[in-house]
Amino acid sequence: MAMWEALQNFIAENGPLAYWLVLIVTIGLAVAFCRAFLHTRKIQPNGFKWKIFRNEIFFAIINLSVTVFLLGGLTTTLHEMGWIQFNKEPVAWWVTGLEFALYFFAFDTYFYWLHRLMHIEPVYTWIHKIHHRSISPNPLTTLSVSPLESVINGGFVPLFTAALTVHESTMALIAPTNIIMGLYVHSGYEFLPRWWNKTWATRWFITATFHDQHHRYYKGNYGGYTTIWDWICGTVRPNYLSGFATVTSRSSKSSSPVTAGEAVAPD
Repeated sequence: MAMWEALQNFIAENGPLAYWLVLIVTIGLAVAFCRAFLHTRKIQPNGFKWKIFRNEIFFAIINLSVTVFLLGGLTTTLHEMGWIQFNKEPVAWWVTGLEFALYFFAFDTYFYWLHRLMHIEPVYTWIHKIHHRSISPNPLTTLSVSPLESVINGGFVPLFTAALTVHESTMALIAPTNIIMGLYVHSGYEFLPRWWNKTWATRWFITATFHDQHHRYYKGNYGGYTTIWDWICGTVRPNYLSGFATVTSRSSKSSSPVTAGEAVAPD
């Protein structure tokens, strides 16, 4: 109990940075306990490079130092000006669900089109290039971005809540979703079941393989939460479905897993 209380106090005192640290440590511990499973689900088995990881640590520290200050200041200012307000009244679960769904798909649209813009020069060099130094992503890659890109992506939440007054229960879903999705798609491992892309209900939602291929090949697979805009605009990589099937079908007895999509040359 004492350890749990100490953890709660640490998070309360250090805010967003503490959430990131706790989540990264938690993932590290989970990896240690699930090595057998993760060995077969590593998307790029030989992709990890210490030199790139050191660069990610450097850029993550800079990004967090600047972004927490900028986004925190923006959100506080909008609160003080009365532009951001949350509805504190009791609310039915379906209302929270509708508000969250609106945010979810609105952010996915925002992210997709800005992400495509970030791949056009000179915007790519100015904003997005740092993030693409990581060809085989890991959880720290989530934070290895330029502060400007982080403000652009993270700035959607204060803009959304300034435009629409949502309930506090909705915000309780939005913040964890951003963190969990960022860590998952950059995890370097595919946790979803092999049937994920075979059913209509789930195939529209992003997978780690989907975003991992974006890092590996640079082009295609631009979606943030879903694959909807990629399917509509024809930007899904041609080897995505086969790559996902390769990763999720590996046997735990395989001694040298094949990299998802390695037969397809990068653009």
